[in-house]
Amino acid sequence: MGFDADLTACAAMLERGDPARFRAAMAAPVPARRVLFPLYAFNIEVARAPWVTQETMIAEMRLQWWRDVCEEIAEGGAVRRHEVATPLADVLDAEDARLLDELVAARRWDVYRDAFEDADHFARYLDQTSGNLTWVAARRLGAADEAVVRDAAYGAAVAAWLLAIPELEAAGRVPLLDGTAEGVRALALGAQQRMAGARTRRGAVPKPARAALLHVGQADAVLKAAIRDPSAVAGGRLPTADPGLAWRALTGRW
Repeated sequence: MGFDADLTACAAMLERGDPARFRAAMAAPVPARRVLFPLYAFNIEVARAPWVTQETMIAEMRLQWWRDVCEEIAEGGAVRRHEVATPLADVLDAEDARLLDELVAARRWDVYRDAFEDADHFARYLDQTSGNLTWVAARRLGAADEAVVRDAAYGAAVAAWLLAIPELEAAGRVPLLDGTAEGVRALALGAQQRMAGARTRRGAVPKPARAALLHVGQADAVLKAAIRDPSAVAGGRLPTADPGLAWRALTGRW
């Protein structure tokens, strides 16, 4: 089953920009990659839009461009030609597009240097970004329980966030509401508990949709390390390897 130039470009973009999700997508069945490659490439394009310029207006314009793409897909009309937008439009429905528009809107936080307002704001940001992305992937691949998918995605999002802390702080952002050892440990513990809860309900995610969750297993080692030694977060000493991916792909036990 061959890929056209757009899907090949999405895969290459994913390999460069998000190696963890690239490896997870490559471990998925080939038909699932037709969904995951453009969806994850879209996420890369949106996630990096606020970071490629120091001009907030330009960053806002870049995000708005992707919001316009989502609107075009939701309306069911012609969608602008683009190596990511074009294959993305082929796999989404209107509800998916609205969820991704919400993801883009949440990324406006990345444009500025304001701290999160409170714990609810932080949790909402993670849910609207990682949660929406993972839920759309699961929706496209098969019927799944939304709460289970979002709980698993939250755990993965916290782990990814902890990995990014040194870079975020170096860029002048305030990424944590409580950056103390106790605060970091509590955040990681909460994420670990939500992932554990999701796993007790694995049966609510049928086999075709499990490919959308293959990437979340990498979070286990990150969260455990942050709980054991919260100083490893700011010190950039959290693990990044994912030796269990092949096992998860074989068994479907994300």
